[in-house]
Amino acid sequence: MASGVTAAPAGGSGPQTLVPYWLAAAQRTQLATAVRQALTGRLVHPVAVIHLEDVLTELHVAAARDAVWPASAARVRLATGWDEDVLPVRLSAAELAGVLALAELPDAVRVLLGGSTTA
Repeated sequence: MASGVTAAPAGGSGPQTLVPYWLAAAQRTQLATAVRQALTGRLVHPVAVIHLEDVLTELHVAAARDAVWPASAARVRLATGWDEDVLPVRLSAAELAGVLALAELPDAVRVLLGGSTTA
C-alpha cells in the first residue's frame, strides 16, 4: 500500500527532498506511537530528536493537508484502489533514516517505509 514515488529534480535528489509514503490510519498511528516511545523511553541523539519531532509534525500536517485539499489524495486513492484513510506522509531522507533506526517501529510499517525487517 505504501509507495515512495516522487519526482526528483534533475541531477538527483537532495537531502531535503520529501518522499511521500502512503500510509493508512493504523499505520500512521503505529508510526507515531513508535516515535513517541523512542523520544520518551530512551536517550536519543539531539539531531535525531529534531528529525523524529519533524516526523510527528508531518503526521499532523498530512491529516490537515487532506482536510484542506482532499481532492489530491482522493485522486490517488481512486486510481490505486486504496482505502479512504490512506494519506501521504512526506519524509526527508534524514527523517526516514531516523524512523527506520527505531527498534520500536513495527515490522509491517518498516517494510512499507522500505526498510528491512531486521532492526
